[in-house]
Amino acid sequence: MGNIEELTRAYAAALDNADPLAGFRSRFSSPDPELIYLDGNSLGRLPHGISARMQQAVEHEWGADLIRAWNKGWWEAPARIGEMIAPLLGAGPRQVIVSDQTSLNLFKLAAAALKLRPGRSRIITDTLNFPSDLYILQGIADILGGAHEIVRIGSVDGGIAPDLQALAAAIDERTALVTLSHVTFKSGYLYDMRAVTELAHRTGALTLWDLSHSVGVVPIELDACDVDFALGCTYKYLNGGPGSPAFLYVNTRLQPDALSPIWGWWGEAQPFSFELDYQPAPGVRRFLTGTAPVLSMIALEAALAPVVDAGLERIRQKSIALTQYAISLSEARLAPQGFSLGSPRDAERRGSHVSLRHPEGYRINRALIDELKVIPDFREPDNLRLGFAPLYVSFQDVWEGMDRLGRVVQERRFEKYPQQRMLVT
Repeated sequence: MGNIEELTRAYAAALDNADPLAGFRSRFSSPDPELIYLDGNSLGRLPHGISARMQQAVEHEWGADLIRAWNKGWWEAPARIGEMIAPLLGAGPRQVIVSDQTSLNLFKLAAAALKLRPGRSRIITDTLNFPSDLYILQGIADILGGAHEIVRIGSVDGGIAPDLQALAAAIDERTALVTLSHVTFKSGYLYDMRAVTELAHRTGALTLWDLSHSVGVVPIELDACDVDFALGCTYKYLNGGPGSPAFLYVNTRLQPDALSPIWGWWGEAQPFSFELDYQPAPGVRRFLTGTAPVLSMIALEAALAPVVDAGLERIRQKSIALTQYAISLSEARLAPQGFSLGSPRDAERRGSHVSLRHPEGYRINRALIDELKVIPDFREPDNLRLGFAPLYVSFQDVWEGMDRLGRVVQERRFEKYPQQRMLVT
């Protein structure tokens, strides 16, 4: 990248013409052809077919079958959909299940991990982790009476990357659990999962990975890396819809001993025997809690088809190309306007979103959304976050998005917006 030709719309169109995934764009709802949607890392687009599937579930399964629908596929949905997600995680059978929300699954898995490592007092994470993950860890430490110390590793390169030397130094025989986001939510930094997991195991610690910003766009190898626990959401690159249920992974070797701290009836060995004393179900099913949100499950199941059909290798190749193209355009056209890169330059250490930093990032974000039909999002203090979902974002979207971004600053459109943040940024 870098020559004049690559800065033209014609070049972007040529990239689209050569894109083997270009046809997948038509599998997603896009009612406004002028809208450039660069926020699939927060909420994926609606795949076609979801509405019809939901209508069938409501009118026929719920409406006609009523309670009988539980024996026609509803009850098995968490495990069945988990098996669909498992190959996207590099996970073998009977290790992934769909359940609850990401934060609740983190609570269950972290608490289970700590119980498996009695006598160890340290939980290692980093300052780049999603804050909600940190809140859950703090809550667990509080419940356990302060017996565990949470160690947060700092960052380098202006907050783009974790301090890997400090991480290695912090993991020792006192460490019970190392829990990190595979791709960090602000900068998009991609951890070397295998290296960190091996580092933790060397001292006897367990690992728990949050895959929310990597599942569906980055090839993941949970089994090959011998990861202990993992979880993630499904409403970003898996396009499951707002608030769609999350998933969790428990390595087969830990399933006989790992136990959820929340003993719900869906995780009971014989839920319809209605025994008064809890007996955990075998395998990963013991990490289920209450009744599954069936309609959301059904939507998610249908939404997975485009990702499964496209294949992660092709998705990852396009993701790298999209993010690299965005970086090249930003450096050529936006850097003179005060933008700087807030993500790793090395594609091997980058997920599928790019942060551009600017002192007026928040107001620029507002102007893009309200006036120029570009939807990114903003993360404090100055990160304009651009998510590139390879199945429906084109190279021309990238070119046009960068062009409109430059216009916002050049024309000073952002100046009319207040500094006060809206509730959702």
